Amino acid sequence: MKRVIVFLLCVFAVLQFSSAQEVSGCEQYAAFDTTSTPDLGIVIATNDVETVWNALRLATYSQGKGDVVVLFLIGKGLDGFETKSETYNTQPLKDKYFDNGGQIIACGTCAKQRETDEIALCTIASISDLYYIIKKSKKTISF
Repeated sequence: MKRVIVFLLCVFAVLQFSSAQEVSGCEQYAAFDTTSTPDLGIVIATNDVETVWNALRLATYSQGKGDVVVLFLIGKGLDGFETKSETYNTQPLKDKYFDNGGQIIACGTCAKQRETDEIALCTIASISDLYYIIKKSKKTISF
């Protein structure tokens, strides 16, 4: 009987922890227009500035071909997006992306964990925005 009670307490604890991860406190933020259907959704989850640079190159190239592109930054992707590099200067690509009507959405929970409320040029949003970007985009790619 004790084993059953201990087992149930462990299961309850795991379920509590799992649901706490789903509701982060940032879910009230929504930035992605769920009625839109972007041609390309790009998810950046790396802090490698060269990879971020290449993701931005793809984004601006795609826009030049007439595609609607939306970027979502998650986890280490926020760090990579903010990293400055002389070799991989992302600022001109960011400017071009925005000039072409692009939108960059950053995970609010990830920003909160990094103790920042603002990521340069980004809209802070939630994991539900990522869900809808993946669901609504014709193609999605992750870097």
